[in-house]
Parts: sequence; C-alpha cells; structure tokens
Amino acid sequence: MSIREEKRNLETIPVGSLGIISLESCRVLGEKIDKYLVKWRTEREHEHKDSLAFSGYQRPSYLLSTKVPRFGSGEAKGVINESVRGTDLYLLVDVCNYSLTYSLCGNENHMSPDDHYQDLKRIIAAVGGKARRITVIMPFLYESRQHKRTSRESLDCALALQELVRMGVDNIITFDAHDPRVQNAIPLHGFETVQPAYQFIKGLLRNVKGLQIDSDHMMVISPDEGGMSRAIYIANVLGLDMGMFYKRRDYTRVVNGRNPIIAHEFLGSSVEGKDMIIIDDMISSGESVLEVAAALKERKANRIFVFSTFGLFTNGLDKFDKAYEDGIIDKVLTTNLVYQTPDLLEREWYITCDMSKYIAYIIDTLNHDSSISDLLNPNERIQNIVARYKNGEL
Repeated sequence: MSIREEKRNLETIPVGSLGIISLESCRVLGEKIDKYLVKWRTEREHEHKDSLAFSGYQRPSYLLSTKVPRFGSGEAKGVINESVRGTDLYLLVDVCNYSLTYSLCGNENHMSPDDHYQDLKRIIAAVGGKARRITVIMPFLYESRQHKRTSRESLDCALALQELVRMGVDNIITFDAHDPRVQNAIPLHGFETVQPAYQFIKGLLRNVKGLQIDSDHMMVISPDEGGMSRAIYIANVLGLDMGMFYKRRDYTRVVNGRNPIIAHEFLGSSVEGKDMIIIDDMISSGESVLEVAAALKERKANRIFVFSTFGLFTNGLDKFDKAYEDGIIDKVLTTNLVYQTPDLLEREWYITCDMSKYIAYIIDTLNHDSSISDLLNPNERIQNIVARYKNGEL
C-alpha cells in the first residue's frame, strides 16, 4: 500500500493544527483513524516541520478529550477539556449507535439518533467559535431518510443541515446519503457524500474465491429504483450488466401509513447461473433485500452477495441466518461506519468493510487544504485490485 501513501504528497501548509473530536458514539472508529494519522505524520518528511505553520503537526494523538455529562433529569452539556483555539476540527458522530445508554430519572434510556445529534450540537456549542474550521463527519446522515416532502410533513434533514451551518460548521462529510440532493438546503457550504464502492469490492475479492468478473458470470442488481445510480456505477466500473427491481404497490389501500407492496418486479436480462451483487444504501429490517435475493434465486441465480453501506439490522439477525441456511444469500458486506453488534461480527455470512483508513486519508488531505477529488473517485483503485485478483495476487 506504500504507493498510495507516496501519492498523497501533502506539501501545502495545514489549515490549522489538526484536532479530532470523536463523540462516544464513534469512539472505536475515531481511535482507528487517529492511529493512521499518527503513523503517517511521523513518517512524513517535511523540511518545514519546525516552522510555525507546522506547529503541532506531529503529535502522539490528534483526539481531543471531550465529554457530555448528564444531569439526573437526562439533560446534558458538552465539555471540551483542552484548547481548540485555531484548530482545524473534525467531529465524528454515529447517530445510529443505540448501544449507548444514559440515566433518565433513574431509568436506563438508549440513545436515539436525536440524542446523538443533540450531543453533536453541544460539542459544537462548546467550541464557541474558537476553531479555525469545523468539519462534521457524520457517516449516516441524520434524518436522511426524511429528505423530501410528500404531504404536510417536516423536512428534518434539510433543517438539521441548516442548523449545523448556522452554528459555524463549514463542511459536512457523509457516506452514501439516501438522497444527495439534500445538499440543496446548504448551497454555499461544503457537503460531500462519499461512496464506499472500492471497500466493498476489496472486501468481496479478499474473502470470496473463484469469482469470474465479467458480464457472462456476474451481474449487479439494484433492489429499487432509488438506488439505481449506485448499481450503475459498480456495473460500469466492473464491466458487468445490471438489473433492477421495482416495488409494485397497491395504491388503493394504506397499511401502517404506506401503500403495501404487492410484488417485486424485475427488469433486466437473464440471471440464470450468474453471481449477483445486490447493492443498497442501508439494510434496515432487511426484508426488502431478502425478498429480492429470494426472487433472484427463483430465477436460478448462482451466489448472492449483498453490499450495503449501513447495516442497521433493526429486526435482529434471525432472518439473515435463515436466508443463509436456506442458501438464499452467500455473503453480506456492510461498513463499520455505524455500530456493529458483537453478534453480527461473528456471523459466518458477514464481511465487515473497514472505512477508518479511507476517512484518515480524507482528514489528512483536507487538513492540508488539498483536493480530495481523487479519493472520491476510486475507479483506478478498483481496476488495480480487480487486476490483482485475476492474477491470483490477493
């Protein structure tokens, strides 16, 4: 991997001394990112290392000490335990980490996305405008599923983005936003939605043998019309065909606030005997992705691999265990951008895709005020790893 490190030739002056605030929800990921940054900056040779512009460039850790203590009533405050004046701050938060709890009038309460978002604002408020620049890295974009208005309803994602910007946040970095058009709410500020396509392909190629990556043996499937662009990208980069399912709904009835799905209809060429990559932005309960997998198996598809940026598994893992036993799915790949239960990590059918090195690259490059466009387009890296796989080097 040393070639990549050399390519990130960061000779520009940093925006400010680097500081990372990893909220408790994102602590594990933050520590991994910090390790990479410490390693790279120790190895990097700069003739200006001792100059004023590079002060605090090499440190044993870039993580700043913060905490969000709570009162007995469940209210809280954000506290930063060291100076942040003039720093280039990166705040990491995972709004889906339901494993954290707090005491509310003696009851144990699990933290919801609302609680995590509130804690993020508390820490930004504690910074008090002293930082040189604030970048929020929020892998699962808070309220991103509430991205458009269909009747009298709130536009929560747009509100949250505008609120962060008003509080002094300069850039927001998220992964695989449910609908990237939410950035229209903050047109004059930085908003990047990053795709983990390379990490998925790397995870698959490193863990599965005997794949033939060509349009005769493999196909990419979008489980709905909303995720088409993801599937088209991976299909184009790997030179594969793609297919799509659309949900046929009964618009004459409303069940649980939505029109019920009658069937998943398939559009695309024959899937018989081919390996399938189903790609989606999130596995919530997982029902729709398993229905799509079963529908592909009925059409005589071979192995089925599911790529999903966020594996929330809101209804537990039993359905996936059964689908694996029944031979409906072979592997499920999700990232470590959201909380993963210990049970999930032990599953035979599960492959985790570590995003910490990638985020460390992004932070390192942005801190030097350099362009991250090459990091956002992983085409070259994907071609390299596929070529290595075909040569039997992985």
